[in-house]
Amino acid sequence: MYHIIINELRLKGKHLKDVEAVKSVFEKTGKEYTFHYTQKVGDAKRITQEISSKGELCTVIAMGGDGTLHDVVNGVVDFENTRVGLIPMGSGNDFAAAVNIPRNAKTAAELIAFKAARPIDFIQLSSGLRSINAIGMGIDVDVLRRTYGGKATGKGKYLKAFIVSLAKFKSVNFTVKYEDKEEKHFGLIAALGNGKQIGGGIKVFPEAKVDDGYMDLIIVDYLTKFKTLIAFIKLMMGKIGKVKEAKQIRCKKASLILDEENYTIQAEGELYDNVPLEAEIVSNKLQFYYPDSN
Repeated sequence: MYHIIINELRLKGKHLKDVEAVKSVFEKTGKEYTFHYTQKVGDAKRITQEISSKGELCTVIAMGGDGTLHDVVNGVVDFENTRVGLIPMGSGNDFAAAVNIPRNAKTAAELIAFKAARPIDFIQLSSGLRSINAIGMGIDVDVLRRTYGGKATGKGKYLKAFIVSLAKFKSVNFTVKYEDKEEKHFGLIAALGNGKQIGGGIKVFPEAKVDDGYMDLIIVDYLTKFKTLIAFIKLMMGKIGKVKEAKQIRCKKASLILDEENYTIQAEGELYDNVPLEAEIVSNKLQFYYPDSN
């Protein structure tokens, strides 16, 4: 059975046509499917938990953005019998870009209907929280807070929020532990990536691969406001290696510790207060539909 989870608030305009396109794909291929509609935060996770705890072979499809996919991945109970798919319908769609899932709803549905799911990595925290794309702390959290509090829409909302954060965000002290190393930093961001980008196209992890058994750790130390702007332009171009204040590490385990009593981290754009960012990569457990080119 194919279970498609979609935010009820998105059922208007172009997205209504997307839903009909997806229905036509599964009907023409003779696949049994059903839609589940979310109304509030946590619904997608709860629905996935209910579906994947029955011990039956099933596919759960996030028809939405990175946040919906994040909830679905965190709701999987039975990894052996559950397959996960994505039909991009968000504003950022960062993970879809990382694995080249088509933005066209019909084409994305055909990928799920005709292809077999394959193993994909995800990041797991000691708290149990999972991240399939990216997780971190620093200026990215500040940008998200401003994004969610503003009135801009589409990808432009991230850029507008970043410009404000650029002017107001102050670097922070944090400790990074990875493998057998421990480092103190004063900087803008510390983040772990399985996908390649965050914020609707900021290529923080351009070399990351979703099935290599590693996380990509990025640390960006203190930059002046002007240098931060230049660094942002380089990030948009996938040239983080050209930012001398940036450090890139591939690792299987890492801890990011902000030197503040109260703090916030983000995972796929979802904000979590005071959750320890002690992470490890998990391989060959989650079965996911994505193109063969990855």
